[in-house]
Amino acid sequence: MSPDALAAALRDRFADILVARGEVSLIVPRDELTDALAWLRDAPGLSLGFLSCISVTDWPAADPRFWVSYELRSMTRHHRLRVKVGLPEADPHVPSIVAMYPGANWHEREQYDLYGVVFDGHPDLTRILLPDDWEGHPLRKDEELGGVSTRFEGALVPPIDRRGMA
Repeated sequence: MSPDALAAALRDRFADILVARGEVSLIVPRDELTDALAWLRDAPGLSLGFLSCISVTDWPAADPRFWVSYELRSMTRHHRLRVKVGLPEADPHVPSIVAMYPGANWHEREQYDLYGVVFDGHPDLTRILLPDDWEGHPLRKDEELGGVSTRFEGALVPPIDRRGMA
């Protein structure tokens, strides 16, 4: 199914659809996410049963600040769809979809760890990449660039965001 045909098939059910660069994106409100994903997975003409990725983008000056993107694919019909949900900075919560797409488990934990987006109802929402005592979320744009002081042949090289301009 072509991107334009996929978008046309979705327009009766969803209002906010964008086709750009041969890709279809669908924006849904947070409270409609699980119903929308279940419908997309189970609709016979769509069969979007494979979740390939969950990612987050951070736009500190915008409202909503965070955008969670779900990349869905149909293995039988050979098309794909991106479903996006905007989350405000003050309430970065979204329902977990692990029960619907078991492969979302790792993806949700990664986004929680790196961006601080909370996936409500996740069976084990704990850090996956960083130590348990790590403070903050390193991929948020308001975090320091970071790094650790490194000794190199007797000299100390400070983290990149603490180096002076020569």
